[in-house]
Amino acid sequence: MEQAVIAALLLMGLLIGCGVGAAYARAKRGWTDYRTIKNSVPGARRTAWVAIRAVLTKVGVIALLLVGAAAYAATSSDHERAGPVPTPTVTPTPTRRAGR
Repeated sequence: MEQAVIAALLLMGLLIGCGVGAAYARAKRGWTDYRTIKNSVPGARRTAWVAIRAVLTKVGVIALLLVGAAAYAATSSDHERAGPVPTPTVTPTPTRRAGR
């Protein structure tokens, strides 16, 4: 009878130990991952700001070029380069139709 009780206690200890050990390993992995991510955040933040700055610079240059092109088009005179305007030819409409 004593051996059965000892075997049952050993089995329960083994099951509890496996559960606790797995939980500890999971917690340790999570803590390690947390520290790794926490240490990489400043670098990622810096990289994100560099990318945003590059995009905003390109958008600003394109906007300036568009505004400059619109201002140039608004202030330049096209009548100096244009040729003579064609005059429309007016053909008189017949008052009577032939054959009636």
